[in-house]
Amino acid sequence: MVDGVIIRAISGYYDVDTPDGEIRCRARGRMRYDKISPLVGDRVRITVSPSGEGTVEEICPRRNFFTRPAVANMDLVVMIAAQVVPVTDPFLIDRMTAIAAGAGADILIALNKCDLDPADKLYEIYTKAGYPVLRVSAVTGQGILQLRQALRGRTCVFTGNSGVGKSSLLNALDPAFALPVGEISEKLGRGRHTTRHVELFPTADGALIADTPGFSAFDVDRMELTDPEKLQYTFREFAPYLDRCRFVGCSHTRESGCAVLEAVKDGAIPASRHKSYVRLYDQLKSVNEWERRPVTK
Repeated sequence: MVDGVIIRAISGYYDVDTPDGEIRCRARGRMRYDKISPLVGDRVRITVSPSGEGTVEEICPRRNFFTRPAVANMDLVVMIAAQVVPVTDPFLIDRMTAIAAGAGADILIALNKCDLDPADKLYEIYTKAGYPVLRVSAVTGQGILQLRQALRGRTCVFTGNSGVGKSSLLNALDPAFALPVGEISEKLGRGRHTTRHVELFPTADGALIADTPGFSAFDVDRMELTDPEKLQYTFREFAPYLDRCRFVGCSHTRESGCAVLEAVKDGAIPASRHKSYVRLYDQLKSVNEWERRPVTK
């Protein structure tokens, strides 16, 4: 068998990077029966037929995985956002930061289109929450050097709403990628999908970057999260207050004597972040335990 990494997934085919070059594969039939789906970023073992066709026989243990975007073994999640059309809903950022934290991946927030709007509100919210935040522009090159340095040597995924500039930033990092870039609908105020599949792109700095289809709407059901009791630990600015609540088992949503609520009231925790936390917590509480448990295969 040959070892490799899935770098591209298109319509049931998987392009695997191996010491012998790229090999296009299908998943072994047993995987479909067992409801196991190979993901871009998976380390796999494949067999190759005399005709050169490959079969994914085994998926090596994953360090982490995500269902949307559909990738595995990511070191860093780069959340691309903007405060100009299409404006990014902070709730989308908050959910992705929670998902990344739950998966044990680092997160970087890149505020794109800062040549049009410096995104001061988003910058203030997420720097105050303790996240690394970069102001970038795929048009002017602002922040591209810093972004390149943050990605160096890591396996990363770019994610964000459609039209926010994921592919444009990849082209700014390396023009050789020459990825298609969509236009923004003036009528709807949102981007058109240009990325149709997930693919890992290697950079000269040793990074592997997954470009993923954007979100045309925030799809709650397809974005996995942790149990409601663990959600508090994915909001990093909550950490100093978690042991200070009056009651054990405080959910930090509506209870009296809650230190987190006091921190929100005092301005130490951004109100929008706590609002997102409550929204996510209530969603998770309304879902059966077996439905919210992430698939481990």
